[in-house]
Amino acid sequence: MLSLQEYDNSDSSDAEDEKTDSTEDFTAHLKPIDQDKKSITTLALNAAPAIATKEDIEQKRHIGSSVKEVTYNPKYEELYAPKVGPTNPFKTRQMLATRNTLAGFAEPAHVSNFEFENQRRTFHSYVDKCNYWAKDENKGKTVFESTKKRPEDKRKRLRNDDPGNIEGYLGPWGKFVDEKTVMKPNEEEKKELDEILAKRSKTTKQTEEKTGDEKTTLHIKDAYDYQGRSFLHIPQDVGVNLKSEDPPEKCFLPKKHIHTWTGHTKGVSAIRWFPLSAHLLLSCSMDCKIKIWEVYNERRCIRTYSGHKQAVRDITFNNSGKEFLSCGYDRYIKLWDTETGECKSRFTSRKVPYCVKYHPEEDKQHLFVAGTSDKKIVCWDIRSGEIVQEYDRHLGAVNTITFVDQNRRFVSTSDDKSLRVWEWDVPVDFKYIADPSMHSCPAVQLSRNGKWLACQSMDNKIIIFNVLNRFKYMRKKTFTGHMVAGYACGVDFSPDMSYLISGDADGKLYIWDWKTTKLYNKFKAHDDVCIGALWHPHETSKVATCGWDGVIKYWD
Repeated sequence: MLSLQEYDNSDSSDAEDEKTDSTEDFTAHLKPIDQDKKSITTLALNAAPAIATKEDIEQKRHIGSSVKEVTYNPKYEELYAPKVGPTNPFKTRQMLATRNTLAGFAEPAHVSNFEFENQRRTFHSYVDKCNYWAKDENKGKTVFESTKKRPEDKRKRLRNDDPGNIEGYLGPWGKFVDEKTVMKPNEEEKKELDEILAKRSKTTKQTEEKTGDEKTTLHIKDAYDYQGRSFLHIPQDVGVNLKSEDPPEKCFLPKKHIHTWTGHTKGVSAIRWFPLSAHLLLSCSMDCKIKIWEVYNERRCIRTYSGHKQAVRDITFNNSGKEFLSCGYDRYIKLWDTETGECKSRFTSRKVPYCVKYHPEEDKQHLFVAGTSDKKIVCWDIRSGEIVQEYDRHLGAVNTITFVDQNRRFVSTSDDKSLRVWEWDVPVDFKYIADPSMHSCPAVQLSRNGKWLACQSMDNKIIIFNVLNRFKYMRKKTFTGHMVAGYACGVDFSPDMSYLISGDADGKLYIWDWKTTKLYNKFKAHDDVCIGALWHPHETSKVATCGWDGVIKYWD
């Protein structure tokens, strides 16, 4: 202590200089108290060593039990750190006990698979467990132990194991002695069944009577000319050979509107040329009516066929044109006589038919196929009025049916965004075309030469498939520019295969060059959706279009 005091006195001058230089003195605890103030000299010493606290070493951040949200990413050690603090005095002993399940602590139990299966099968094998275990001989016995077989456990079979007896040989396939193969209902059940069948027959008769109210109206004065020929007779004084099978050599773009057929009160859904000659035009509409029109001379409306209760969806002629089929949203397909307007027969499968097609071969004109809303393609026989085949492979409603490959096969498109190819009368598709980039194709048209299939795709494109080359998708041959998403706008080829035409959702008619896929022309054809466009098979530049504005227009 004295040495420290001396050291302090010797350096007093230096200390004074330091005081003037710096206001803060870091050695104040080593210096004695001022002599002037106190007579006794004392020193303030801090003898405690510098120790790192637990908080400095441990980097864990403790999460309180009342914290509802953690605003940082805690580490594993922090999440699974032991609980700190006093225990909850309100918890019972059961709540404080360790548990590995919601209900408590479950210890692992080891049971052999055989023992477990033995008990389980014994329990499930004997339905009347109480009576089974009550017997003395069965006590404690399981299915794997020998018990007396009950009479129903083993049934005797009819046996004939002699292979020499060819007709009577049964082998392992003999029936049980008491087996009943034909079950007849008793008198009470028979009465109930008869009542149910009687009710069903009554309801079917009523529906048939309701549907038989088809009417037809002839709009021209004379149904026959002076030679006794009806309007189905092909005219020969129009300047074009309508009976020729050869297409015109060179086709041209239609430019002007030459005629409008009016008569439908609602949108027209489809139009079809009369087979081969195309001197008549058949149209179906959402006003539940079908009309046939003259294409040449006065271009009058000849006859109206009315019989559908709801909008007519599709129509198709047979090869001769003397009959045609129509399908509507009233779930009926009807067969009409073109000349007299008589409804010959009706077909229904209780589902909405979306498209209908005759088989193109002459010897199969009594058969037609219809794509329905329940994902099926149904083949009907007109002679018997019954379904003879069903093609049930699609996963969505069937939109179109197109015959290809000399009518030996047909192509169907559906809402399931796929295209399937079928052999005729074989209910399994042999070709399935589907791609993640494909959209559904609600309108399909085969080219005049039978080589190409043009499909109106829902992504505003017309895609092409090569029919002859295993239905190859022609990626480079795509026709774009129009807007058809959501509408089944029809597609058609020019007779000389130089142009492709299509309707549009805005009512426009689009014309592309077939070879280069270049858009040649587009013009406003209808006030509403232009749903159908057909190029006349014998004319060089005449096109018929129909729209949802209720009119059919003729362009040249």
